[in-house]
Amino acid sequence: MNILFLGDIIGKPGRDVVHAELSRLRQSLKLDFVIANGENAAGGFGLTRAISEEFFALGIDVITTGNHWADQKEILTYIEGEDRVLRPLNYPKGTPGRGANLYQTPNGSVLVINAMGRVFMDALDDPFAGVEAQLSACRLREGADVIVVDMHAEATSEKMAMGHFCDGRASLVVGTHSHVPTADAQILPGGTAFQADAGACADYDSVIGMDKAEPLQRFTRKLSTQRYTPASGPATLCAVFVQTGGNGLATRIEPVRVGGRLKPALPEL
Repeated sequence: MNILFLGDIIGKPGRDVVHAELSRLRQSLKLDFVIANGENAAGGFGLTRAISEEFFALGIDVITTGNHWADQKEILTYIEGEDRVLRPLNYPKGTPGRGANLYQTPNGSVLVINAMGRVFMDALDDPFAGVEAQLSACRLREGADVIVVDMHAEATSEKMAMGHFCDGRASLVVGTHSHVPTADAQILPGGTAFQADAGACADYDSVIGMDKAEPLQRFTRKLSTQRYTPASGPATLCAVFVQTGGNGLATRIEPVRVGGRLKPALPEL
């Protein structure tokens, strides 16, 4: 199967570049399934029903999230009835929504798992135990043809640890949250594709997708005068493209960067 994972979509510029580029990518890469991290899609903070439905109309099959998943309170009711929107699975029992789900496609089944790290992040349940429970309940090639893990975490070490933890048992482990695409796309020894961070769909003339003025003031003067807002210039779509073989493991992984300010990187079939 051909899978595309879109990094954190930040505000309207991020949504605009996805709107402009995704249809072409679906065609040129012959995509079977598209996953996007949407936790920053609503003005940089959270996700709404309207934006979720806009993403589904564009051809995104599943939306993962992270620590900002509940910033827009309407999502608390919407996520209960919409299984294509996930929140991190290691939130406490009773939290609305789900952290993993199995999806059927014409070319096979895809298990998507959304986990959140604990290093420099909120104190949640153990993400490794949560992912282990999912991988044990729905094994690659037995319960699912493809398994994708979104590891939403601050520390690169924790993301890399999750990659090795899942090696040979998942098709792709990809990091989100840092908003900067890393240069470590690889297939691990057991056959799992890994990239520490997919980057963001955002304007890169920014501080991790946000307008530069407020972050610079906070760093240089230790003053907070206003809320962060997404940078409003031309955005770059950053993603990870993965091909899997008949055993569900990766045969190819490549970064994708189109539009905006970053040097283009587009796989050719």
